[in-house]
Amino acid sequence: MDDKALSAGHTPAQPSLDQTKAVIDQQALERFREELLDTLDEELELELEDESFVLAEGSPKAKASESEGALARRVYFTELIRLQRELVKLQDWVVANRYRLVVVFEGRDAAGKGGVIKRIAQRLNPRVCRIAALPAPNDREKTQWYFQRYVSHLPAGGEIVLFDRSWYNRAGVETVMGFCNQDDLEEFFRSTPEFERMLVRSGIKLVKYWFSITDEEQHARFLARIHDPLKQWKLSPMDLESRKRWEDYTRAKENMLERTHIEESPWHVVSAVDKKRARLNCIHHLLNQVPYHDVNHPEVVLPERIRNPEYFRRPVPESMYIPELY
Repeated sequence: MDDKALSAGHTPAQPSLDQTKAVIDQQALERFREELLDTLDEELELELEDESFVLAEGSPKAKASESEGALARRVYFTELIRLQRELVKLQDWVVANRYRLVVVFEGRDAAGKGGVIKRIAQRLNPRVCRIAALPAPNDREKTQWYFQRYVSHLPAGGEIVLFDRSWYNRAGVETVMGFCNQDDLEEFFRSTPEFERMLVRSGIKLVKYWFSITDEEQHARFLARIHDPLKQWKLSPMDLESRKRWEDYTRAKENMLERTHIEESPWHVVSAVDKKRARLNCIHHLLNQVPYHDVNHPEVVLPERIRNPEYFRRPVPESMYIPELY
């Protein structure tokens, strides 16, 4: 309104309730778009960490990335976000039904287990979905019943536990590297089927995945870790030793799958040479292992903030703020 109108005593027209709601709805929509972009950016950050996107300009690999890769990544992101929405529904159903879910991820070093575990847990509540990645046993744990330290990580009602390696260490690295003897291994193969049947009888859903890659693919991934400063922490002396013992690990894996593939908790093999396909296929398969469905939630209404005229927000001293470099 102009100055003449104001001087004549007219007051500005107040926006109607519908207009106010329209402004709020538009702001909410813009905020939702920002959150969606942030979600995609977060996934892209993981991709930049996991994939070699820094390609020499003009190289055959770079040209392939410009043509086929862009479409492949778009399809990948679309499917991944869709599957992660389903994982949120699964989480809600698990909580509502006090369900207990254990997922075991096994495979050779650099097979991609960590990548799929990240994508499963990425959008879930860490109080509901926990990752169990146990270190090597200490001296006390070495004297315990072999399964004892894993039992404490099993879920209560309404929880999901993802084991990034599990009790199957005994059938793999411990056997190949000589950390257990033949008697220990035989006892493991006798006990494991009964141990897992006990878990299933108690009401725990146990899903087991083996991530399978080729000799050549593991070799390439190890080289990438050696030359990438962001990935060098993933390499351990045990990983390097595993390259020399590829065939020993193959024999150990074949023996393990044969002797622990039982009806109550069968093994599921994930072809993991293509990381993106492996992630999508594994998550899709996992969702099909649980009879989840949408859970009805009460409508959420955001309450109005209570405003106290006596409230005064104290200023924070500038010295307490971190430097804004970006």
